[in-house]
Amino acid sequence: MNAMTDTGSIPAPTHSPSEFLAYETECRSALKPLLTGLLDMAVSAGWNRRTAASALMYLAAQQVSAASETSMIG
Repeated sequence: MNAMTDTGSIPAPTHSPSEFLAYETECRSALKPLLTGLLDMAVSAGWNRRTAASALMYLAAQQVSAASETSMIG
């Protein structure tokens, strides 16, 4: 199994979470190159890009769900 060895860096936000639209847009911009690289790696490994993107959406939704459950418990 190959692990990602060079994930790059993610810049810190310059907007506060209270500036929701700007904060979210900035986060998307920061993550987009990493996501593109991850999808490129999946395609290079033999996965269909659409399948890999769908799997990432599923995994991201799990993270959102887990975060929601944690905030309801705490």
